[in-house]
Amino acid sequence: MNLHEYQAKRLFAEHGIPIPRGEVAYTPEEARRIAQDLGGKVVVKAQVLTGGRGKAGGVKLAANPNEAEQRAADILGMKIKGLTVNKVLVDEMAPGGIAQELYLAALIDRGRRRPMIMASAAGGMDIEEVADKTPDQIHTVHVDPTLGVRGYQTTYLAQRMGLPRELWRDFHNIVANLYNCFKANDASLTEINPLIITGEGKLMALDGKFSVDDNALSRQPRLAEMRDVEEEPLAEAEARRTGITFIQLDGNIGCMVNGAGLAMATMDITKLYGGEPANFLDIGGGARADQVATALRLILSDPKVEAVLFNIFGGITRGDEVARGILTALEQIETDVPMVVRLAGTNAEEGLALLAEADMMTAATLSEAAQKAVAAANQATGRAS
Repeated sequence: MNLHEYQAKRLFAEHGIPIPRGEVAYTPEEARRIAQDLGGKVVVKAQVLTGGRGKAGGVKLAANPNEAEQRAADILGMKIKGLTVNKVLVDEMAPGGIAQELYLAALIDRGRRRPMIMASAAGGMDIEEVADKTPDQIHTVHVDPTLGVRGYQTTYLAQRMGLPRELWRDFHNIVANLYNCFKANDASLTEINPLIITGEGKLMALDGKFSVDDNALSRQPRLAEMRDVEEEPLAEAEARRTGITFIQLDGNIGCMVNGAGLAMATMDITKLYGGEPANFLDIGGGARADQVATALRLILSDPKVEAVLFNIFGGITRGDEVARGILTALEQIETDVPMVVRLAGTNAEEGLALLAEADMMTAATLSEAAQKAVAAANQATGRAS
């Protein structure tokens, strides 16, 4: 689960990281009032759960409350990467302006199986772009969870980034506090971009990102309450309510799989044969017919889907239950989208028999299923053109 910038920065502030003063506004009039309270000169920033807000015109400077009201009016209601802006963050401008922009994050290095601090003097840019074009500007240290961030680690980072020596102590405190925030909230990412040096020579977190592991929300109830359901795609919200893991993508081949690893393999082999997955969908172990029906409805709700690939390996999940779910969904939804089903494992023969009676296209292997799904999608695309 991702949090908005204002939520992330408030969590950072709770752990002693300096942030600008600011409040959230839902109307231009509220933005004007907040700007007055902050002294007039402010930054008005769209609050949507996506990057690229500045490039899309979602971040604007205002020299006085009147301008803040107008900037908020311009931003509220606009769409950024398909998301409607319903609120803006009105922040005071950095004291003395911005002397330098830095990048700082705490995240998980899954290869090393431990937390990592990533820092760069190239702040304010997409870190992926920095990694691609100038990887030497990214510096990392790994954190022993039993010890936390150590002084020699932040000294190393500060030296590599070329930070003025008088800022090293403050930099250590910010890095340690960002990691503490990361650890205390079961985060998968806490990021400050940019971490700025103000014109007054102080460090300040000007922006913030925060991602928390969904599996940890049961022990982070406060964070669970921060979920912005208005920004969730309707299909993903329904999937979460029914216990299905579903993430919408940009392709045209819908995928229904049981097991996250098998789902990733299914997406990979779909791409191998020239297709583009329309979603990641894991119905989980022991999925019932009604869950399968719900999952299929979610896939077919995407107008881009031109074929559906089912890849079910029956362990706890029974093949005949999956087949009944598919047939139940098709009784409720009228569709001409071609479907390919690969069933293996528990009760697979019974499931395949049910599908054969309904004239469903089946496949014996995942490779065969993927090739058939890609061919069906290509044929549908050809008909549409």
